[in-house]
Amino acid sequence: MIAAFDQAAGWLQEALLLPMLFGLGLMEWEDVSFGWALFAVYGAAQVSVTFAICVPLEQWRPVEQWANGRAVLVDVFYTLISRIGILPLVTFVAFYKLQVMLNGAIADQGWVPPTLERLIPALLGHQVVTFILYIIILDFADYWKHRLSHVFDWWYALHAVHHAQRQMTFWSDDRNHLLDDIIGFIWQTAIALLIGIPPMQFPLLILVLRFLESLSHANARLSFGWLGERLLVSPRFHRAHHGLTAAGYDSLNYGAILPWWDMLFRTADFNRSFVATGDPTAEEALATGSYIAQHSASLRRMVRELTR
Repeated sequence: MIAAFDQAAGWLQEALLLPMLFGLGLMEWEDVSFGWALFAVYGAAQVSVTFAICVPLEQWRPVEQWANGRAVLVDVFYTLISRIGILPLVTFVAFYKLQVMLNGAIADQGWVPPTLERLIPALLGHQVVTFILYIIILDFADYWKHRLSHVFDWWYALHAVHHAQRQMTFWSDDRNHLLDDIIGFIWQTAIALLIGIPPMQFPLLILVLRFLESLSHANARLSFGWLGERLLVSPRFHRAHHGLTAAGYDSLNYGAILPWWDMLFRTADFNRSFVATGDPTAEEALATGSYIAQHSASLRRMVRELTR
């Protein structure tokens, strides 16, 4: 399986990336082009796996059924550019360059670059345990990023792109304003650099997190039971966060994949059932507009909040 991914990435690098870099005079990026191609292939595989799992779930026990699901097509576009195009490019290339620069600057000062293994020596040689700890730490950081995006009105104006969808499906996970994605990338990158996540693992970690987040957005009447819902965010648990209210959204259930932080900080609600989703405070373009229309409406809302 790994060999097949490597072969596909090699073909993508030789057939597309290297000619493109040569034509643009950017051959100094050649050394990282295979890494980008590899994680683009991983992203394509992840979209395929997510599709294969979530589509049957949504057809088996849908929460809602719509006569016209055209609004979901824009979410599909968000997913494709996020998982196969922009996400691997930014998370691998940019993170790689930042880590090289940071480690070089730290080494020049005679210090040792930070890693989780140096902080906890018992983790040395236990890559699976370390990988799980990376997931837990990044998820904790994502909880606070998500919660703060609901605290500051200018930030929620961007995040409203995500909440305005009234036809929420597993595709809706990547429905985010580009500026909101940039804030999220900076946020997670800072944490990842602080704990020394290897460049080849960072995009893979993001892809694992995104798969679980896609599942939590599924239009499926799915609960993990009393215990399961306290171990992993389910579609029922997360749908409550997208629940339609007079205020536009509910200030609860911020967790991305782990409900632990909601339980710890008293923002968890395990009682709500499968509610309708959307944001009644958002203009119609945010809910049913094109990719450009959604971004434009969100920016106008942010400007209004900043100049209010």
